[in-house]
Formats: sequence, structure tokens, C-alpha cells
Amino acid sequence: MKSAYFLIPGDPETRTGGYLYDRRIVAGLRELGWQIELRRLSAAFPLPDSADLQDADAVLAALPEQALVVIDGLALGAMPSVVAAHRERLRLIGLVHHPLALETGLDESRQQQLYASEREALRQVRQIIVTSPSTARALADYAVIPERCAVVLPGTDPAPLAVGSSGGEVALLCAASLTLRKGHAVLFRALAGLKQHQWRLRCAGSPTLDPVTAAGLQALIYELELTERIALLGELDTAALAMSYHQADVFVLPSFHEGYGMVLAEALARGLPIISTTAGAIPDTVPADAGLLVPPGDVAALTEVLRRMLEKPELRRELAAGARVARRTLPDWPQICARFAAALDTAPA
Repeated sequence: MKSAYFLIPGDPETRTGGYLYDRRIVAGLRELGWQIELRRLSAAFPLPDSADLQDADAVLAALPEQALVVIDGLALGAMPSVVAAHRERLRLIGLVHHPLALETGLDESRQQQLYASEREALRQVRQIIVTSPSTARALADYAVIPERCAVVLPGTDPAPLAVGSSGGEVALLCAASLTLRKGHAVLFRALAGLKQHQWRLRCAGSPTLDPVTAAGLQALIYELELTERIALLGELDTAALAMSYHQADVFVLPSFHEGYGMVLAEALARGLPIISTTAGAIPDTVPADAGLLVPPGDVAALTEVLRRMLEKPELRRELAAGARVARRTLPDWPQICARFAAALDTAPA
């Protein structure tokens, strides 16, 4: 029986795209007959202290000789010396969703620290699995040649087409944790210039990953006098989130960076027109005939595309038609898990 260990920081049930990817891959590999064991690392990653690093070292030290070990990039990039100590004894695989230094809100010093740390860590692993061609391209800046990267996109579950709103307002949906990288403040400021239009925005996403940002967003809604138009729903369960998609007219994600953008694929699966940005992998994920993309952080540009989408129902219908075409090309999770298994099979011995 084929076997592998997955090292994941924090709670594997965390409801973000990266953790969802990890969970689905683990489940899919098990369905394919692999024996998969999870090992949890500190939730402090990617900013571990010395005790967290010692614990990670102990986890790796306890694994059997030549074990195949997949380390989530959220931890991998922050512990180069730990992985270096085990690179010969274990078959280490890096799973990179997006480079750590591209997280929004980091000061230059922290960015440089994470860049240097991740660059060194990536040198120590035998293979790298990335979740988009965009991330593979980004790793060129980390001295990672394309041949070392296996691209395994996220899968997407089949979903019914959205029926949209039943009232006169255009229902906008944003599904993203309330963190700086997701760009909610840019969206709120853009919508503040469109109060004369009929719209409402529902934001589904956890406020606990970055409580300071979440509190700031709530205050911004009040400051912009949008409390009657914007609802922060918090983290929704699967059924409630599916219903939010089902009742939406337009999906909006104003991120500063995405390693893939799983929620964008989920919106495509429901035939929703999309407004997003040109950051990271988003242009690869959202076809040109299914969405309108603007530079990240550009309030004026986002205001303009929102205005077009709100004023022109024919544009919404045209982009929705593009999304319905794209939904037929989205890979499902069984296909993706088979590709991930193939990538593990070809990892250097």
C-alpha cells in the first residue's frame, strides 16, 4: 500500500481555500487506496517561535526512514533549517499555494525575511507541488526551475446554476476571510460611490483569522454609511454558503493576490458573472468572457466595472453565459486527486 504523511499547521478544518485543498487531497488519496497520516504543526506558522520549530523537528524525526512527507507551504517556508536536517532521511515534498512573502500587509523587513526563508526551504525538498501555473511562475524568483514543480489545480464540485435575486436589487456576493489580502476595504470604498444604484453586498468569511482587519471593516461600513447595504455574515457552513451562491447575481473578489482562487471556480460552477482583479492566478482562473478584472487596490477601476455591471443587465447575462461555458471545463476532485497521486508517484526517490 502506498503511504504518505501530511504536515499541516494549525487546525486542518480551518475554512480557507488552502486548508480545503489539503483536506480534499487527503480524502481523495485515501479513496485511491493510499494510507495517509496527518501530523499537526503549530498554528503559529508562518511565524513560529523556537519552541514551534523544535516541535516540528520532533515531528519529522519521529517519521520512518524514507517516508514520503508532504509539508504545507504555510509551514514549509518558515522552517528551512528544520527541513534541511531531514532532507536526506525523508522524501520531503513541498505543497505551495502561494509564496508567503506575497501576503498583504507585511512590512518590507518581514517580506524579505519570509522570501529568504522560503527560498532556502524550497531548496531542501525533493519536489514541489503548486496549485496553479501562476504560483509555478512566481517560484522562478525563488530559484525554482519549472521542472521541479508539478501543477495540480484545485478541484471544483459540480453545483446547480445560481437562480439570482428575486428583488429589484443586484445581489453581490463576496466569499473570503476578512483579511487584508482579500481587499474588502477596496470593495466597500468602490461601492460607496454607487449608492444611487440598487445593490446589496453579502460577505461570507471568517472574522477570526485577522480580528483587527475584521473590526476595521465593520467600522468602515459604518463610516461609509453602508450598514443597510453591506452584511458581514461571518463563516458560513457548507449549506448556507451554497445558498448564498444560489441567490447571488454577481460574485466579487477584490484580492491583492490569489494562488488560484477556489471561490472563483465555485462561482463559475454556478454560472455567476465575476468581478475580480488581475492579481496572481486570477486571470488564469477566470476566463475573459466570464468576468471583469481590474488592477488590485484600484478603487476607481473597481467602481467603474461595478457601475457597468449594475447598469447593464445584458452585460451580466453575457458574462454569465461565459461562466456557464467555463463550468464545463473545471476539473473535479477525483481527477485532481489522481493527478496529485501521480505527482507523488514521480517524486525523486
